[in-house]
Amino acid sequence: MLRDITIGQFYPTDSAVHRLDARVKVIAVFIYLISLFVFSSFTGYAVVTLFLFTAIKISKVPLSYIAKGLKPILFLLLFTAFFNIFWTRGDVLFHWRFITVTWQGLRKGLFMSMRLIYLILGSSMLTYTTTPSQLTNAIETLLKPLEKIKVPVHDFAMMMSLALRFIPILLEEANRIINAQSARGADFEEGKLWQRMRSMVSILVPLLVSATRRAYDLAMAMESRCYHGGEGRTKMKPLRYEKRDFVVYGILVCYFASVIIVNHYFII
Repeated sequence: MLRDITIGQFYPTDSAVHRLDARVKVIAVFIYLISLFVFSSFTGYAVVTLFLFTAIKISKVPLSYIAKGLKPILFLLLFTAFFNIFWTRGDVLFHWRFITVTWQGLRKGLFMSMRLIYLILGSSMLTYTTTPSQLTNAIETLLKPLEKIKVPVHDFAMMMSLALRFIPILLEEANRIINAQSARGADFEEGKLWQRMRSMVSILVPLLVSATRRAYDLAMAMESRCYHGGEGRTKMKPLRYEKRDFVVYGILVCYFASVIIVNHYFII
């Protein structure tokens, strides 16, 4: 059940994207997410599709593995498309009793669904190709100027790192609980919706207890090792830019320029 959740997990393989500096990938995802909200045409989404699937191909992360991450949000996709299709006014394509479908609703529903899918895929590529420690170092380095205004950058980066590390641990714990409850006769697949939701209580309660216990043990371990934040701490593997990172920066500039040009001159 929960094995299909791949969002937030690292996919270990050797690719050009994996070898990039983590700061480059964070900035690339940031630019990519901005471009998603700039486009409002099919031509624009063709540019985004080309950019995204080229990155996926170079990353060597299997498309089937990435597609698993979309299963948990399938209901959200259908919910978003449903409300945009039936609750958007415009040129009527179909009308039956209280059901009305408009051209503007179909277009808006398709755009919102594509935007949500591409947002999940693009942001997931960051965690698929970057280890939690690299991501933490990148975020801390990029936000370091905020320390001048007393923002606890290291603490923020550490919290993100711990959250990412806990995702696979909690998924593994949830799968163990599901297998144990299934062995005792619990059924999570059959029955009415409210019955299945009620049966999930037998998973959520022990999972919450386990997560709380792990968080407490981690806090005690950090305190016993005299952890007091990032002041004076050094890094075993500091981030360093290489030639390929500057090449990718150039590609990102070209991509964002094409975003602006396509959005301005091609409205289809």
